[in-house]
Amino acid sequence: MATVLVIEDEHGMDSYLKTELQFENYQVLIAYDGVAGLQMYQDNPQIDVILLDWMLPKMDGLELLRRIRKNDDVPIIMMTARDYVSDKVAGLDYGADDYITKPFKIEELMARIRVVLRRKGQPGNEITMYQINNLKLDTKAHSVLKDDQFIQLSQREYKLLLVLMKHADQVISRDELLDEVWGTNYEGGTNILDVYIRHLREKIDDSKTELIHTVRGIGYTMRHMDEKQA
Repeated sequence: MATVLVIEDEHGMDSYLKTELQFENYQVLIAYDGVAGLQMYQDNPQIDVILLDWMLPKMDGLELLRRIRKNDDVPIIMMTARDYVSDKVAGLDYGADDYITKPFKIEELMARIRVVLRRKGQPGNEITMYQINNLKLDTKAHSVLKDDQFIQLSQREYKLLLVLMKHADQVISRDELLDEVWGTNYEGGTNILDVYIRHLREKIDDSKTELIHTVRGIGYTMRHMDEKQA
């Protein structure tokens, strides 16, 4: 079941879209402003499609699109009453996959969702499996296994591990990790990162393996180990 995040501040439209999407067997998440939409996107790595309104309170759709595109290629369909060609060009240039003008027929929107989902699912279009030694992360199944045993992670732990595994054998700075996992608007201290790294180590490391390494003064890295190291 694909998950659709609807970011729409027009009450009535949001409930209508939720009803229609659920009827088509989609799981639906709703946010009513740009800031809440960004947070919901960051907290739910399983999102498959975003329906994004242009005119939103707190953060407009174009700025939200720009921020999401810094880290992710999740399919995004812009929804707006603005019918200017320049607006459509701006949305597409910022990284939108498609653009639909209000008012629209629900059948057309559903067809556009199916199209972007097919594009996402094309072979070779997206890496869904990451592996470092005996640890595997499957983004399609949203699962983590060590020695073929499932490891239970929170959403934040899963997202942190995914970022580290995507950039295996590279040092990622603390600021970069905070931006990718907690978002650019996060204003808390960096100690939260150390807490989550410790939780991850407790779950994925053992006496024989140390997959997450601290690079003093810089950040963290995950390293492949050869047989001698293991």
